[in-house]
Amino acid sequence: MDIYKKAILEKLYKGRYVGGRHTSEDNVIKGFPKYARGEIKKALKLLIKEGYIVPKPTSYGLEVSLNPKIIGEIRRILEVE
Repeated sequence: MDIYKKAILEKLYKGRYVGGRHTSEDNVIKGFPKYARGEIKKALKLLIKEGYIVPKPTSYGLEVSLNPKIIGEIRRILEVE
């Protein structure tokens, strides 16, 4: 798995953003180096497409959280790699 994808999963997992608890996609990007933010956005879109992250469209922007149905697989990815 890509280092950016893993970093995003780790950030959401440590913040306990699973299922009903979500955060803005802008907050996910914060904290990463400015030179990597374009790659982080691409990795976030891919994680949504792959089903690891669940998007929640709101009137004020996109909110994201980890998919609770595959949290076991996410834990395995974060521990093994």
